[in-house]
Amino acid sequence: MKNKLKHFPYQNVLVLGLAKSGTATACVLSQQGLNVYANDLKTADDDEAVVRLRQQGITIVVGEHDTRLLENVDCVIKNPGIPYSNVMIEKAEQLGMPILTEIECLQYMLDENILGITGSNGKTTTTTLSHLMLKNSEQNVAVAGNIGEVAIEIAADLAENATLVLELSSFQLMGTETFKPKVAALLNLSEAHLDYHGSYESYKLAKAKLFTNQTAEDYLVYNLDDQDVVELVNTSKATLVPFSTTQICETGAYLKDDWVYFQTTPVIAVEHIRLVGEHNLANILASVAATLLLGATLAGIKQTLTTFDGVKHRLQFVGEKQGRLFYNDSKATNILATTKALQAFKQPTRLIAGGLDRGNGFEDLLPYLTRVVGLYLYGETKDKLKATGENAGIPVITTGETLDEMIKAAWCDSQAGDVILLSPACASWDQFATFEKRGDLFISTVKQL
Repeated sequence: MKNKLKHFPYQNVLVLGLAKSGTATACVLSQQGLNVYANDLKTADDDEAVVRLRQQGITIVVGEHDTRLLENVDCVIKNPGIPYSNVMIEKAEQLGMPILTEIECLQYMLDENILGITGSNGKTTTTTLSHLMLKNSEQNVAVAGNIGEVAIEIAADLAENATLVLELSSFQLMGTETFKPKVAALLNLSEAHLDYHGSYESYKLAKAKLFTNQTAEDYLVYNLDDQDVVELVNTSKATLVPFSTTQICETGAYLKDDWVYFQTTPVIAVEHIRLVGEHNLANILASVAATLLLGATLAGIKQTLTTFDGVKHRLQFVGEKQGRLFYNDSKATNILATTKALQAFKQPTRLIAGGLDRGNGFEDLLPYLTRVVGLYLYGETKDKLKATGENAGIPVITTGETLDEMIKAAWCDSQAGDVILLSPACASWDQFATFEKRGDLFISTVKQL
């Protein structure tokens, strides 16, 4: 390992929840010389990861939550998805014990050059763009976090002077105390994960942890077009760098005369950008601002924007069949993401949606359903979405139990020139372990049509 934990205030740590993140965290912390315990409710005792971690000397309890483990530790590092109502978390809080995520450890491993990106939507696209812009600028750069790679694992082996680009969820940020990226980017805010956070205010406070510890020597790139973002960043001590698709802001990134600008420098003509969808212009402006602050070159940025055409499961073009265009937007796990997807198309659209019921309604979709000629709904939210579709006067509304059933129904109803769009507006967890598995099913079903 190239990077060691420096001055980490805890020696005895309980890693709660294994899976990919917890397994990597337990492994790295043990190798860093900490006394590590691990607990997971669902993992089997003979699981390969459990066996491997035990071989490293880590004490592991699986199949149950044993609060006696807390007697041996002074800190809990939890899987981001574990709710704070978990019995182990509640007991740790009663004991006054810090409840962290592995993101907190980065502050004790890396000195500088962290780019942290969060928002309700567009995180993966912006993170991917930023990584490519720095890479194409011939910088030493790595990417991790909510995008797939475990941050602590990548950070442990990060080369000196390399930049780490992080996609960060509210779940990850909520478990931080001292985390401080050199450049932070807050893309947008909308009501999301209220079942986890309890309220929109709590959700926003979790997002604000991205920049809570920044100083005037750090930079906060923020969306000038989002009023909730503007209000939230007023508490920041960082140097503020705005981006806007509607206003000229010469201290940040903006559009002018169909060009992307940073401060007073023209960067690229919009017509040369390969990534489709007007909503992606905001993601591009955020990436341009953040990476130029970290030393990206105009050439590297142009190379990225003229070649990058999107990430899997985010408005991903799957193919054309008999004149129908299929798009996979499985990463649209909330209403705002689906509105952005619907705005990207001018063709008649057959929308496939539904998933986990988090208690919200779908009235905010109404203004964006004008081109939707068919609504195909499944999962826990199908009846709520059906009511919204009826209010919008959509001529064809079909409900069913499964995603593949709705894909086939949309295909049977469609005509040449239609867009068949999976953009669920809901999390996947009622029927799928991840949005990736949901999107993969869409792709495979379309290929079989």
